Amino acid sequence: MRETLIFILLTGLIAIVRADDCQALNFGHGSVVCVCNATYCDSVGRTGLPDPGQFLSYVSSKTGSRLVKSQGQFQKNSTGAALRITLNPSQKYQRIKGFGGAMTDAAAMNILSLSSGAQDQLLRQYFSPDGIEYRFVRVPMASCDFSTRLYTYADTPEDYDLQNFTLAEEDIHMKIPLLQRAQALSAQPLNLFASAWSAPAWLKTNGALIGKGSLKGKPGGKEHKTWAQYYIRFLEEYGKYNLSFWGLTSGNEPTAGELTNYSFQALGFTPETQRDWIALDLGPGLHSSSFPQTRLMILDDNRLLLPHWPKVVLSDIQAARYIHGIGFHWYLNNLAPPDITLTTTHHLYPEYFLFATEACAGWSPLDRGVRLGSWDRAEDYAHDIIQDLNNYVTGWTDWNLALNQDGGPNWVKNFVDSPIIVDSSKDVFYKQPTFYSMAHFSKFLWEGSQRVGVSFSQYTSLEISAYIRPDASAVLIILNRSEEEVQFEVWDQTLGFLPGSAPPHSILTLLWSRR
Repeated sequence: MRETLIFILLTGLIAIVRADDCQALNFGHGSVVCVCNATYCDSVGRTGLPDPGQFLSYVSSKTGSRLVKSQGQFQKNSTGAALRITLNPSQKYQRIKGFGGAMTDAAAMNILSLSSGAQDQLLRQYFSPDGIEYRFVRVPMASCDFSTRLYTYADTPEDYDLQNFTLAEEDIHMKIPLLQRAQALSAQPLNLFASAWSAPAWLKTNGALIGKGSLKGKPGGKEHKTWAQYYIRFLEEYGKYNLSFWGLTSGNEPTAGELTNYSFQALGFTPETQRDWIALDLGPGLHSSSFPQTRLMILDDNRLLLPHWPKVVLSDIQAARYIHGIGFHWYLNNLAPPDITLTTTHHLYPEYFLFATEACAGWSPLDRGVRLGSWDRAEDYAHDIIQDLNNYVTGWTDWNLALNQDGGPNWVKNFVDSPIIVDSSKDVFYKQPTFYSMAHFSKFLWEGSQRVGVSFSQYTSLEISAYIRPDASAVLIILNRSEEEVQFEVWDQTLGFLPGSAPPHSILTLLWSRR
């Protein structure tokens, strides 16, 4: 790939712009997408540390910057900027696990609708050291709404011993090969975690995969035992393809299966029934299986259910011993302040990690489906991630890795948006602003990075989160959702003053060595 390097002196920074980077296309939704095909895709590349006393800056903005890299120098004296951001490394908080997205049936179908060269390009963008280095992949167990049909792995009635348990074509020919390819591209082992939407219809009170229904019988009974064994069989079958799972959730959105006329796959649990099923069935089943180390996350439902749900489940000593973390979704977050939900939960149960397991743009009835080039959605992502991380969350998982231009396929027409949108008719894919929003976190916040304190000399509209990585470097992520450029300086007492500026409607990642 031929690169043209242009050097621009800008507020003390040397900006390095590759002239043939993002192949921008404007669909009229506020900003641009970057077009990729089998032979070309812009890439952030590998990120080394700058020399001591230097810092790197990566900026993406509504005006079209996409991870534009600059280099600058710390100064001995204050720059005189009105806003001083002070790094406080002695204030230590949670450690980061990582970021990722979901390999749904729909995502797999869209990726495989491209030529092999474009498929490789797309997977590299997410998983390779030259891409944004996702570490987590959520894998639905059997079908969800982002499938083209309704199925589970055990649809033979009364098969309590799961004699006929079998993975689907979607697993064997789509998701598994793509996960294997993603793992081959990744510099580190991927952390897969699985979520089930519904138990087989014959195990359920309503006899259907969709709608209001829960498991027949009671925790400890044969139906609940079979459903726990279903999870273990899933892990065993994927293991045959050399894919091991970092974690499981206890079931996607358990409250959905408590709603009358719910339109797609669901399995209802209350916190009480989830607690008892884990204590009597799933927990002991996993513990005595070949997968006792698999991390189990409860809830996997909206944040506004915190802290009530874990209070019920974790108050039981038998259930609590099998549980590692609390998963949650971002829908309806505006109804649930993060300090009341997340921080309260963390302080009640500090030994259980908090992990965001699902989010997508375009889910709201007021702003539905795909918006190619929407910068507002990139800001929504960055705002939510910063808010979560600043309230003890350890990782954040996007929903579908790739969708088509309709925001599907989705058998119930629940179309949403995705960071990558595929146009198979042109053999191209579009990297949305939300892709770059994710990149500002996933590329730079390594596993084991620790959130640290940060303070401000005056009120600011900037949203900021600070970290010290395992290599002792510092990462500062800044979101400016305002119309104004904001000048600032960062004070690191070991190095001095970093001169900076956040353009209007921008996301900024700063990186420097503290050694």
